[in-house]
Amino acid sequence: MNTPGTTAEIPVTMGNGPLRAVRLDGRDPGALRADILRAFHATFDRHESLFELLRDDAAYRVKPIALRHPLIFYFGHTAAFFINKLVVAELIGQRIAPRLESLFAVGVDEMSWDDLDDIHYDWPTPQAVRAYRDRVREVVDGLIRGLPLDAPIAWDSPWWVILMGIEHERIHLETSSVLMRQHKLEYLKPHPAWQPCRDSGVPPRNALVDVHASHVRLGRDRDQPHVYGWDNEFGAHEADVAAFQAARYLVSNHEFRAFVEAGGYADDSLWSEEGAAWRRYARAAHPTFWVRDGGAWRLRLLAEEVPMPWDWPVETNFHEAKAFCNWLARQSGQPVRLPSEDEWHALRQLAGVADGPQSQPAPANIELDHWASPCPVTRFAQGPFCDLIGNVWQWLETPTYPFAGFAVHPLYDDFTTPTFDGRHNLIKGGSWISCGNLALPISRYAFRRHFFQHAGFRYVVSHARTQPPESHYETDRLIAEYCEFHFGERYFDVPNFPRALAELCIAALGAQPARRALDLGCATGRSSFELARHFGHVTGIDFSARFISVCTHMAERGRLRYTLVEEGELVTYRERTLAELGLAEVARKVDFFQGDACNLKPFFSGYDLILAANLIDRLYSPAQFLKQVHERINPGGLLVIASPYTWLAEHTRREEWIGGFSKDGENHTTLDGLQHILGAHFDRVGAPRELPFVIRETRRKFQHSLSEVSVWRRR
Repeated sequence: MNTPGTTAEIPVTMGNGPLRAVRLDGRDPGALRADILRAFHATFDRHESLFELLRDDAAYRVKPIALRHPLIFYFGHTAAFFINKLVVAELIGQRIAPRLESLFAVGVDEMSWDDLDDIHYDWPTPQAVRAYRDRVREVVDGLIRGLPLDAPIAWDSPWWVILMGIEHERIHLETSSVLMRQHKLEYLKPHPAWQPCRDSGVPPRNALVDVHASHVRLGRDRDQPHVYGWDNEFGAHEADVAAFQAARYLVSNHEFRAFVEAGGYADDSLWSEEGAAWRRYARAAHPTFWVRDGGAWRLRLLAEEVPMPWDWPVETNFHEAKAFCNWLARQSGQPVRLPSEDEWHALRQLAGVADGPQSQPAPANIELDHWASPCPVTRFAQGPFCDLIGNVWQWLETPTYPFAGFAVHPLYDDFTTPTFDGRHNLIKGGSWISCGNLALPISRYAFRRHFFQHAGFRYVVSHARTQPPESHYETDRLIAEYCEFHFGERYFDVPNFPRALAELCIAALGAQPARRALDLGCATGRSSFELARHFGHVTGIDFSARFISVCTHMAERGRLRYTLVEEGELVTYRERTLAELGLAEVARKVDFFQGDACNLKPFFSGYDLILAANLIDRLYSPAQFLKQVHERINPGGLLVIASPYTWLAEHTRREEWIGGFSKDGENHTTLDGLQHILGAHFDRVGAPRELPFVIRETRRKFQHSLSEVSVWRRR
């Protein structure tokens, strides 16, 4: 008898089942559960059938390339991934095989050629891994059949973890096939489920298609995902795309042959420094899947070599694609390059390619609907182009980056963030083996530029320059802590300190002129922006160039990204924007400079207010600053000083302290010192007050301090 929300009896057909992305919205829960179960088994089956291409046990244990593990790792990795994530998600209470789940957990990504992994592993036999996979299959099948299901599924649902495992296996279905293609042929055998295309003909002459100027909107909503997606797909990005021209076809083996025969691989001027370094390491003189056979060329496929199909797309890494574009630009006199991500989506809009899964069979060489190989570049048309999706992936000019609103999934926080380093370029469109999320035009996958995937390229002609998108996360611990202090969460119900200070300043000023303000010791700048709500112009100054670079970045781009320490080496990723704080419109009224509060340039004067926040006990000569500050404030203007009075000799020599010691047998506080020095030019306004502030160090460690705030009016 079934419990509500569960379905115990769902027929599952083993073999080549559905490999499409599962629609998650507008579905009957029973039908959705059945689709997920079929997708799980179809993907698990297809992945296992790929490994049936390996001829014997030795084929599992020999590395196909030096930069990757042997294939036995990838055979076990996808199953171990399921168990590891289900344990973390608390959907299962115990592991199946702890040793295997540790052995197969990490080490997936290919290493750089100068960082080879020489660790020797005690790999299990293929038979042992198959038995392990059978046990994992049983566990996941049971969860899918019995776990309560409420549709639609969003990324905070426990079902998201199951979908994550399915899509993760589809990724490795593809990447493992690339490794097999790089394996020695002696380790492989033909398989009826993995037959290549046998068609080839006269290569087409490529042509340029005009693409009009357009506007693109990218990104997905985490609350309504419709289909499964990885973290980098969510958020928002908009861009205006200038008119350009794009190649009708993917670059074919025939078109690329001209570059090879012209000596393109030997011409350093066509290659980036990184590309030339890879080329020398690999001793590359032609595409890696091209094989010389006397005076002819052959093409390496999954498990065989065939006479070169010149009308199929060439398959390269990014460096080779970029060098070809540079060569073609020289030959044609036109600005030839790879498309940007925005331009690729402009092509998609022109061709009318929708976001979601394709019909079946797909009108493209994708999702294993046709062959286990590429096919002629003229076979599948989408709008005025061929192979805009499918056949082979297409390298883009754009290094991967996070959309605005990016957030990591708590159960897979390192899926994308390691690629935000400027060294991983996006690929788009999918290949013949791309299934599920991989086959969606809205997916975003990126690889190291020397990486080989089933990837080729299409070129564009454009005078527009491509700007590297912002992908940097501030990892300096002190800077990141101050980013959170200024722009981040509210902890222990303590109000945001920089904002509270600015509001206090504005209230103290009352109806007096509010033309110009100076925020001294501005740190990462929140008070400067808050003061600009009221003042005509605000200048922020800090001694630290690193702080000022953060302020300037926030003012210019309206966004900060930074990492926060959770515990030990574990971090979380944060993004803050001026817009979400209601400060986007005031950024134009703020500028920032590096400077020494004790020795400011003369033109920093004429202010109606100067705020010195948590500064006075960090100056090397606070008395020098206090004796001169009146020269920079207009008569009737205010000086606001906030400080916890944490006098430390590492910041201020003991003889320079203005308080916090005994004098003539009496306690001499910092407020006494301020009165003594500032009394010559200022009157104190009201009694000092204390403002609390909290600085987060880790998830469980915070600094909770009190800053005394005093207000002084210049006579």
